[in-house]
Amino acid sequence: MRRPHRRLALLAVLPLLLFATLAQAGVQLVVRGVDEPLQQAVTASVGLSQYAHREVSEAQIRRLVAQAPVQAKAALEPYGYYAADVTAQLQAAGKDWKVTLDVRAGEPVKVATVDVQLDATALALPAIRRARNAIVRMRGKQLDDASYDAARDALSAALTASGFLDAKLVTHRVEVNAAQHSAAIRLAWQVGQRYRYGAVHFEGSQFNEGFLDRYVPFKPGDWFDQGQLLQLQQALNGADYFAVVNVLPQFDEKADGRVDINVELAPAKRTIYTGGPFIGTDTGFGARAGMERRWVNRRGHKWKNELVVAQRLKTLSTLYSIPMPGDDQRSFNVGANFRDANTSTSQSRTLELVGNETRLWHGWTRTVGLHALSGTFTVGKRGDEPDSTPGIERGSSTLVFAEGSLSRKQADNYDFVHDGWSLNFAARSTAGGLLSSASFSQLTADAKWIHAFGAKRRNRLILRGSAGKTWTDDFAALPPQLRFFAGGDRSVRGYGYQSIGPENSYGRVLGGVNLLVASAEVEHYFTRNWGIATFIDAGNAFDAIDYRPKLGTGVGVRWRSPVGMIRVDLGTPIHDSQRHGVVLHLVIGPDL
Repeated sequence: MRRPHRRLALLAVLPLLLFATLAQAGVQLVVRGVDEPLQQAVTASVGLSQYAHREVSEAQIRRLVAQAPVQAKAALEPYGYYAADVTAQLQAAGKDWKVTLDVRAGEPVKVATVDVQLDATALALPAIRRARNAIVRMRGKQLDDASYDAARDALSAALTASGFLDAKLVTHRVEVNAAQHSAAIRLAWQVGQRYRYGAVHFEGSQFNEGFLDRYVPFKPGDWFDQGQLLQLQQALNGADYFAVVNVLPQFDEKADGRVDINVELAPAKRTIYTGGPFIGTDTGFGARAGMERRWVNRRGHKWKNELVVAQRLKTLSTLYSIPMPGDDQRSFNVGANFRDANTSTSQSRTLELVGNETRLWHGWTRTVGLHALSGTFTVGKRGDEPDSTPGIERGSSTLVFAEGSLSRKQADNYDFVHDGWSLNFAARSTAGGLLSSASFSQLTADAKWIHAFGAKRRNRLILRGSAGKTWTDDFAALPPQLRFFAGGDRSVRGYGYQSIGPENSYGRVLGGVNLLVASAEVEHYFTRNWGIATFIDAGNAFDAIDYRPKLGTGVGVRWRSPVGMIRVDLGTPIHDSQRHGVVLHLVIGPDL
């Protein structure tokens, strides 16, 4: 009774065993004759690629090989190759099949004519004209579907961004003459009317009505511009009042040539507390604690306080900000800062009071204010030396001076900059007299430029420079923070913080009236978060025209940590008979 069942089971399994003997483990595909990205395009498009890790029978593999040349030719057409020749070779490779595709791409198709039709009202706008010209410049170049699609879509996006919200692409043809290896591009838009801004509605704001108007870079009735909506979103995010900011044009409700803007907001946490340990080679080990009131009242006032206690630096600061009406983000700020610093060349204990006004000015942040600085200081001291040591200079001063500054920065991503820059200029001056111990004027400038390059943009070139000039009738009355020194993490690496500058007859660094520092650095990232760097820095603080730059070079490690960029550098002086060895530099913070 059991044998018939066994025979039936054997008959059922036999076809499976036979199929297993005929099947192969997979297909090894080789594409020859073309470079990337054509190899990838061919590999991804042929059906053979699906069987790299799948079993395939001989009948299947032969059918797939017969289809491969047609599939490969079709894969090359988006890159402009319409006359390609592809042959396929099949051979067994152990338990696998090996398929070799020999590809001859042939002569590529080039764009012979480009016809882009737009209304004159649209072409009068620079952004739309630039997008159109990008398509026109395809004439004479190899036809590439991806480039064509991107340029066409960019023009459509430029029309929408400029207020032509009803624009329609009515003609979009690419006519290819494979025999003549040429193509003709024909595009035409029906742009329709250009829209203006309607009203701006803020929803979920915790402030008095009208307060947020200061952040709106346009007025009702201005031409719609999507770039200005991005500016509005960035300004509201930068104000630090809100956890959620959504700027939403009401396209579906546009009427009478106008489109309203809804801004959805959700308040951020009103009071934030920060704190924790930190380390810096300029400051030593320390701890930082802060309390910030993001908004004090419905008028948007802000209040920020910070305490820093480190081995070589102690500060206590407070700043109160009062936003003012207007679209330039103007605010009045009053604050105080107590500072007790102990560097390798100086010690100082000062109290500074400040009152200033900040506002946006032609794309820059402009600050104009008045400072009152008073305190005692010691310059030229090394370590715990007694103040009576020859060459050490002690002083005290009170200075009241005006200060104006301009700052601007731009980057593609402030968390990790691939392309970006920053500029900062400042001017200070006091007339002396009853309120000040000395008269002085000072100019400073700082610049930084970052550019990513190479495969996958895993390399960065970072250039940095600082310059300063002081005019004074009594240099000895200036505290260390108004003198120029070089050396340290953000200056000339390979030297200690503020250890470079003019010296007195005892070899003590006293600081200078001039500063000139430059740096070049190259980073390479092995992974998204880890990289190495090499750098060379040059600079010095000096008097008169006696500029003799100190040089430092070295290598470092870069880590994009959860708390921000961490830079660890080992620097050493170059061609310095008095300074030797390696200096560790550690910096935690953003690129710009």
